[in-house]
Amino acid sequence: MVDSLGVAVVGFGWMGRVHTQAYARLPHHYPRLGLRPELVAVAEEVPGRAEEAAGRFGFASATRDWREVAADPRVKAVSITAPNFLHRQIGVAMAEAGKHIWIEKPVGLSADDARAVAGAAARAGVHSAVGFNYRNAPAVETARDLIASGGLGTVTHARIRLLSDYAAHPEGALTWRYERERGGHGVLGDLASHGVDLARFLLGDIVSLTADTAVFIPERARPTGATAGHTRAAGGDLGPVENEDYVNCLLRFASGARGVLEACRVSVGEQNNYGFEVHGSEGAVFWDFRRMGELGVSLGTRYQDQPVSTRHAGPGDGEFEAFQPGAANAMGYDDLKVVEAYRFLRSIAEDKPYGATLDDAVRSAQALDAMVRSAQSGSWVEVAGP
Repeated sequence: MVDSLGVAVVGFGWMGRVHTQAYARLPHHYPRLGLRPELVAVAEEVPGRAEEAAGRFGFASATRDWREVAADPRVKAVSITAPNFLHRQIGVAMAEAGKHIWIEKPVGLSADDARAVAGAAARAGVHSAVGFNYRNAPAVETARDLIASGGLGTVTHARIRLLSDYAAHPEGALTWRYERERGGHGVLGDLASHGVDLARFLLGDIVSLTADTAVFIPERARPTGATAGHTRAAGGDLGPVENEDYVNCLLRFASGARGVLEACRVSVGEQNNYGFEVHGSEGAVFWDFRRMGELGVSLGTRYQDQPVSTRHAGPGDGEFEAFQPGAANAMGYDDLKVVEAYRFLRSIAEDKPYGATLDDAVRSAQALDAMVRSAQSGSWVEVAGP
């Protein structure tokens, strides 16, 4: 017997739609999951957007006030896909109302925000999931297994990159994303948070780092109305960009390995160039999100002139077989969010955490805070423990 679980989505921009579609697809990809999500409520403050979402996707009710969702007894789990500056307030309120939480990264604007949400969830005894979706790629999970099994020997160094052009146009509107008070530290929360999670997922805890940041487009035009995504605003009044376009960082891991992390939101010519290279004393692995189902692998005992082969993800790698029947069939970004939704509901069904949780969000945020301190001081800083 499959039990119904009332779910809600708070914030219905692009990511709210992605979460909603992931819930809708769960029964198709995971028919044996003991819970089936029921779309109970959607909340979005932009006039008309919640009603449009309800009509399109079948939510039972729509509201502009997320507090109505917190008070709704039908809602047992909630996706929080509102802007970053609202994560702490909404996350704490939902946890205190007894709702399980699937929340997008970076879970607020600081480690204090992430800890507040995590603490509320722990006190309430609710489960959590966090939107670190790139770790869900089957090839990434295969890379982690290779590293953990010693297939690369001792890991020596790694490079993690997240380069994109979504903010590269100088006419991009000065939305909340570019304000310190509402958007936090810009590309650190947008992209570097994913990089830190990948680094930790693959190689373990980061103990210290040194970082440098920059703003390359210092002014943008203010929008005149509601915005969604990365809206243009040519000709409007100019205002300052208050947070970072770029960060690069040297990492030291608890294992002794070294790393480099680079993230940029204004990289002309780069579209979702996300990936990593991990090198060990006996081998290496290489992954590029744009070729998500491929993992470059160099294994053996030649050391010098050792060849690299391409391994195609297939059944047995992560959650691949829930989506495709045979190796080298392509998966996409939205599939990674279905995996995330599955692990969230499985956590609830089995009362045991699966996938990225609020604890991972706290650890990522601690590293991001350390990057800010390092960039300000120009020195190496320690990353706080749990």
